[in-house]
Amino acid sequence: MNRLQKLGLNVQKFRKQKRLTQIELAVEVGIDRAYLSEIENGRANPSVNILYALADTLKIDIRNLFSEDK
Repeated sequence: MNRLQKLGLNVQKFRKQKRLTQIELAVEVGIDRAYLSEIENGRANPSVNILYALADTLKIDIRNLFSEDK
């Protein structure tokens, strides 16, 4: 599993823990739902600004997006 795939799985995990749909999270972050899907599937390389927006919206420390914990 590469780094982008791990990042995507973490975004998806935290999104689901908060019981948000992709659409809800994307709207809050200010990105398109399709782009969020690309991030969650490890096919997009989001900017630092997007990563901070995701972390802020999910109310987590940005470092959690890069966690290796399973």
